[in-house]
Amino acid sequence: MSASAAGGSELHLPETLSWEELEQLPDSIAEGVELWQGKVVWNRRGPLEHQQFAVRMRNALEAAARRAMREETGGGDQRCWQVGVETNVFFTPDRSSFLTPDFLVRRCLPRGADTFATDTVLVGEVLSGSDTPRRRQWKMDRYAEAAIPWYWEIELDSGATWDVTSVRAYERVTIDRSGLAVKPLRPSVYVAVGEWEPDGLGIEFPEPFTLSVTWEDLAF
Repeated sequence: MSASAAGGSELHLPETLSWEELEQLPDSIAEGVELWQGKVVWNRRGPLEHQQFAVRMRNALEAAARRAMREETGGGDQRCWQVGVETNVFFTPDRSSFLTPDFLVRRCLPRGADTFATDTVLVGEVLSGSDTPRRRQWKMDRYAEAAIPWYWEIELDSGATWDVTSVRAYERVTIDRSGLAVKPLRPSVYVAVGEWEPDGLGIEFPEPFTLSVTWEDLAF
């Protein structure tokens, strides 16, 4: 059987691939593929506006990270972050499971180093029409299982205006199973800890560093 891309066109790929096999594919195909336990998962690329909002959020996060690092003191205990956009996050050493969030924050790594979930402190998605509730929840569960502390979402009105309708921040929490009669399906989940809409003053958040974003920063 072959895997098919979101949107309907059939690409004759096997349903499972290794990371090494994926690297041999043309970039135009490989950039639309994620892997989970070796299985091909199509990650449909959004329109230009989708990419622009991801980049704007990356820029805001990077500016805040640089500012926080300049203000840090303490020598060897100084924290260090790098911010990226559309970067693969690997969940296993053999790279057979990875997802590609729209933007992320990781701990500082050497230039050219791959990004693993253990080095990642925040992942974010720009939601549009192709992000079904089921797929959105599936990704959130995978990120939470990998112990990534923060998850963010930017929700767009994908109509004529392509405006941001809301920004949400989630924190990973571990469920206390003591006293529960039934074991929960997942030992850790994300809970919403911040939500902002454009009629407010902007986005203010303290983690993983002090973040201040105006709506003008994200405006189309």
